[in-house]
Amino acid sequence: MTRKSTARSQAPHAPAKPKKLPRTFRLTPGKVELAQRILGSSSATDAIETALDMIVFRHELIEGTQAAFGMRIAPPERERS
Repeated sequence: MTRKSTARSQAPHAPAKPKKLPRTFRLTPGKVELAQRILGSSSATDAIETALDMIVFRHELIEGTQAAFGMRIAPPERERS
């Protein structure tokens, strides 16, 4: 008699992709092009999404450091252009 495997695939399920909304922004073309080159993105949209992901990740790191070690990290000051 053969046993049937009841174990499910070990591959994790990909999270559902959030719905994307069309938006219009006024961005400096040179900054978008530079970000696209630096990030190796195939499109401006991909570069912007990757940059936003990095900002969210930085925020999560700062919050996690504060929660774990009680250290406050001041966000970097930057010039607005």
